[in-house]
Amino acid sequence: MVGLSLGEEHFIQGGIAQDLCSDGWKRLTYSPIYVETGVIPQANGSARISLGETDVISSVKAELGRPSLLQPDKGKVAIHVDCSPTAAPMFEGRGGEELSTELSVALLCCLLGAKSGAGAGIDLSSPIVMGGKICWDLYIDCLLVCLDGNLLDALGAAIKASLSNTGIPRVHVAAGALGDEQPEVDISEEEFLQFDTSNIPVIVTLTKVGRHYIVDAISEEEFQMSSTVSISVNRKGHICGLTKRGGAGLDPSIILGMMPVVEHVSEQLINKLDSEIAAAEAGEEES
Repeated sequence: MVGLSLGEEHFIQGGIAQDLCSDGWKRLTYSPIYVETGVIPQANGSARISLGETDVISSVKAELGRPSLLQPDKGKVAIHVDCSPTAAPMFEGRGGEELSTELSVALLCCLLGAKSGAGAGIDLSSPIVMGGKICWDLYIDCLLVCLDGNLLDALGAAIKASLSNTGIPRVHVAAGALGDEQPEVDISEEEFLQFDTSNIPVIVTLTKVGRHYIVDAISEEEFQMSSTVSISVNRKGHICGLTKRGGAGLDPSIILGMMPVVEHVSEQLINKLDSEIAAAEAGEEES
């Protein structure tokens, strides 16, 4: 993105100081969110999210695998983000690799919690078929289609929507497997289990521009940021993960002071997203 002029910077910061962001919304208000589900027929689940002018797609592919030795009672989830050259000219060639890695790591931190699985926003026990022997490996692939800021929040919403659209085939396990022997399985082509997304969090990113924090920052506002904090919060108000970008440090007391704002904003975002997901899935069934 081309740098902003001094006048443009003063205009943006002056508006934010008066609780008016560049896109016309207040500092702590999200722009409209639109959801479309079932956009990739070959996937087990998929969704497309538009948050303002930012547009992303998330798909879920499920494959049978073996749980890890360290977490025999949990399934496995991998998240990968791809930056399409159509989203921004800087993504041509290998230009989007660094951002892809950064976003993938941030999503893992916000949605999967610690390495032990503690605090995970995605319930890793759901994909288990047979403890210690068989689980579903969920591969979540995200694509940036159009870029205008606030990518992490849009990607988190797309992942939640695609998981709500995910049907996992029912697996019948043959009895009698001993020791390390892998049991025989029969994968149903007619019975599917829906992935429970009721407690999957949304991601709320607070971006500091000047002296104020805003949500749903657009590209021009992100260009002026001193730091951002992304916090994933579920419907119960529990924090599932946290990640930070930007060079400026943050005192822990400041983050604690943000929490009432984050809880309020996340509740509004969850309600709006759940409503849009339900409407999208109802429209998909009708069609």
